[in-house]
Amino acid sequence: MTQARNILITSALPYANGPIHIGHLVEYIQTDIWARFQKMRGQNCWYVCADDAHGTPIMLRARQEGISPEELIARVAEEHQADFAAFRVGFDNYHSTHSEENRYFSELIYSRNRDKGHISKRMITQAYDPVEQMFLPDRFIKGECPKCGAADQYGDNCEACGASYSPAELKNPRSAVSGAVPEQRESDHYFFRLSDFEEMLKQWTRGGGLQKEVANKLDEWFDAGLQEWDISRDAPYFGFEIPDHPGKFFYVWLDAPIGYMASFKHLCDRTEGLAFDDFWGKDSDAELYHFIGKDIIYFHALFFPAMLHGADFRTPKAIFAHGFLTVDGQKMSKSRGTFIKARTYLDHLNPEYLRYYFAAKLGPGVDDIDLNLEDFTARVNADLVGKVVNIASRCAGFIGKRFGGRLSASLSEPALLSAFVEAGDPIADAYERREFGRAVREIMALADRANQYIDEKAPWVIAKQDGRDAELQDVCSMGINLFRILIGYLRPILPGTAADAETFLRVEPLSWEALSTALLDHEIAPFKPLMTRVDPKQIQAMLEASKEDLSASAAAPSSTETSNPHLERDPIGETVDFETFAKTDLRVALIRDAKYVEGADKLLQLTLDLGGETRNVFAGIRSAYEPESLVGRMTVMVANLAPRKMRFGISEGMVLAAGPGGKELFILSPDSGAEPGMKVK
Repeated sequence: MTQARNILITSALPYANGPIHIGHLVEYIQTDIWARFQKMRGQNCWYVCADDAHGTPIMLRARQEGISPEELIARVAEEHQADFAAFRVGFDNYHSTHSEENRYFSELIYSRNRDKGHISKRMITQAYDPVEQMFLPDRFIKGECPKCGAADQYGDNCEACGASYSPAELKNPRSAVSGAVPEQRESDHYFFRLSDFEEMLKQWTRGGGLQKEVANKLDEWFDAGLQEWDISRDAPYFGFEIPDHPGKFFYVWLDAPIGYMASFKHLCDRTEGLAFDDFWGKDSDAELYHFIGKDIIYFHALFFPAMLHGADFRTPKAIFAHGFLTVDGQKMSKSRGTFIKARTYLDHLNPEYLRYYFAAKLGPGVDDIDLNLEDFTARVNADLVGKVVNIASRCAGFIGKRFGGRLSASLSEPALLSAFVEAGDPIADAYERREFGRAVREIMALADRANQYIDEKAPWVIAKQDGRDAELQDVCSMGINLFRILIGYLRPILPGTAADAETFLRVEPLSWEALSTALLDHEIAPFKPLMTRVDPKQIQAMLEASKEDLSASAAAPSSTETSNPHLERDPIGETVDFETFAKTDLRVALIRDAKYVEGADKLLQLTLDLGGETRNVFAGIRSAYEPESLVGRMTVMVANLAPRKMRFGISEGMVLAAGPGGKELFILSPDSGAEPGMKVK
């Protein structure tokens, strides 16, 4: 028997400053499929990740929300992990770069490189915000593009003409934090001497661990000359302070990839028999793979391997870069509702639809993939529901009703079963090479063959004829066995559906090896639908909800803006006469009770006291308020609004709130002295 491989897989760390969206999921679903396949094959495979939790944006967002950075990253980590779990992304460990493990390895890698002379120090001039008293990253400086004159451009590149430049070249620069004119100030910074590793990196990048197009791209950087990399940032900064340099912090991109090591060490510390050095030690022969987006190749294929090598750790065996996601042939768009958060998708659609569609599109290259929503609907309905799940549903009823759920003791067409088993080798090869689209095509070809077999045998006809029970049981048992093989091949892509199928089949979680053995004289459970068809109305509802999500989370304006974004977003409505307005009865109400609404992500159920009379109101303010924070507060409600029947109950009014939505919702409260039932005039 072949010895199991030792494999460690990572995905790029999501930034702890916002939600997961479906563009992110291209990477995590792709990585998860490969990890699940390796585990099905019996390999010793581990998949780790973490939140990237440091940097200026996190510090500023926490300040804006009036909470500590630690509180912010803890909340976002919980949201990220909930989204990943819902999409069946099966990390063996999910950690944070703001951890003691990451501090330890960051300091260790830095100090080893420093002691070998790979760290230098020099004075640099930077933009400084005199109001916020902080040095500004390039992306926190805005002004007019020095090339085309476009306004409101970032300090490193122009989104209008695509030009790259330094912040000092911007015309009329302003701090994006305070709106102040930046000053130029000097500061000592620390640099990693990347050029010390040029020969080592050239050998590594051409050693077969990178896709050809990625290796070619890296040649451009070699040709331009490897530059020293600024690895320090000045206080205030949320991150790890550099040892022996008070007020200086590691740049987030230094400790972010080290987060892979930290997450794995966290796993090792609570997993018996799993040793860190066996995977990260200089002489390790384990397989280490990074899955990343093509936009962060520079950090992963040059800086990280060089710093690892300089600190006497091993380098990755391979880095797998992927492209971006487009929707209906275009970049994800806020205005069209195609910038879709993971949670918004989950509110409307089965996560395994997206896993399957991405898999059908993914190959081993770095090309972008497109989510065509019409094709998405058609392919999921035709392939998963119409082909694969349909096989089980066509056969299980006869087995349950006519044979007590028991399959035949033998199969009359073992050659057909053998053909399905033998097809596993090329399918496994496609998975191994990350040619998921090819794997899907070959699996669906088998599904067509299984359905053709059932069509030719026509068990519904056999069932109506006397004396053919044995033949009926055999045909349907054959169909169930073919279904089992198909769902096994799809298990890395559809782990949730596969788990439901295993419950139906009454079998242990399927390994690749187990698929070669037929289920004979075996009792199955009553069949329950494993997947339903996509309704185009669900797609439309998701797009509309995405428009609401993005409108609700629109950023607040900086002090340099002169227009009012609230009026731009929600223009003042048409004029109404006094008589029309007077028909609206606004009343002061006391919130007696507030609670979550099961099955509704946006609603809270409020019990409102109007001074002796209570009303039940469902309010879409869950994203902005915890129920307990509302109890006992006064608010204003529309008291004469016609009752509205909802699937959760009857809503008997409306609470008034201001703001664009999401967390930026503010219920209206009357001044002190107002009492429940008072009319607002």
